[in-house]
Amino acid sequence: MSSMVAHSSGSRLQHALSSWGLLILLVALFLLFSVLKGDTFLTSFTFNSLLNSRSIYALLAFAVMIPLAANHFDLSVASVLGFAQVLANGLQTQQGLSWQVAALIILAGGALVGCINGLLVSRAGISSFIATLGSGTVLLGLNQWYTGGQQVIGILPPDFVALSGMLPGIGIPVAILYVLVIALVLWIAFEYLPVGRYLYIIGDNPRAAVLMGINSPLYVTLAFTASGVIAAFAGIILQAQLLVGQSTVGQEMLLPAFTGALLGVTSVRPGRANVGGTLLAVAVLAVAVTGLSQLGAPFFVEPLFNGTMLIATVGLAEYARRRRARQNR
Repeated sequence: MSSMVAHSSGSRLQHALSSWGLLILLVALFLLFSVLKGDTFLTSFTFNSLLNSRSIYALLAFAVMIPLAANHFDLSVASVLGFAQVLANGLQTQQGLSWQVAALIILAGGALVGCINGLLVSRAGISSFIATLGSGTVLLGLNQWYTGGQQVIGILPPDFVALSGMLPGIGIPVAILYVLVIALVLWIAFEYLPVGRYLYIIGDNPRAAVLMGINSPLYVTLAFTASGVIAAFAGIILQAQLLVGQSTVGQEMLLPAFTGALLGVTSVRPGRANVGGTLLAVAVLAVAVTGLSQLGAPFFVEPLFNGTMLIATVGLAEYARRRRARQNR
């Protein structure tokens, strides 16, 4: 009897650590850097800078997370973001469009790219890795053609710049509000709406999805379309921060975005892509990179850290998936 109780207690502890390990790690990192570099780490400047810059990474991680729920990879999100931030400047300063019209065109373009990716994967049967790598490379080429490899510079309207300003009366970047709103919408979709359950079923067992009558091509296409829209939106907000269109921006964000989405699979709902886990993962990466930088780590530490974390998270995600499969059986 005592062994059964001990086993039950051990299982509950293991489940708690598996579900909330990232939260524990986040708190531990925050406390560590607060002690080591409290004079610079615990400042409003660091806090606001972290929220402002990492909000873009969080949005891009959400874009990766949606098709990931259906066990598909979208490698085009960084190129969508990069082209979107260039167009957000160029359509206003070079083509003379209002920022509202430019934003609608960019979001529609992101939806179109995502829809094409979804059709290539679900209808043409091309691997999501190959399809999105190809579309992302095409977008990168279009970006280079549009900019001529140069910066796109011009005076942007104050209303557009305010998209990345500070929340009045609160003093925190408005970008974090976009992250929270999109996170709430995605959480509702994945936890309470059929579309979320269908994507999980498609990702877990495509054959079972067919037997249940789920229109897999439709939902996979919708997942990629949503991914494209969010990546394009992230590009718009990034341009409101940068104020200069740069053809080289975007690609360096792909690895952190994938690391955040895959690391999120190991937490909150282990074995499945989920909103809470993705947010925690992005926060852990942000705090770790910021803290290491303030401790004097050289510039190349961030890619080393992100690459190592990506390798580790893929292993942890696979372990969590197998563990959940064993529990289901």
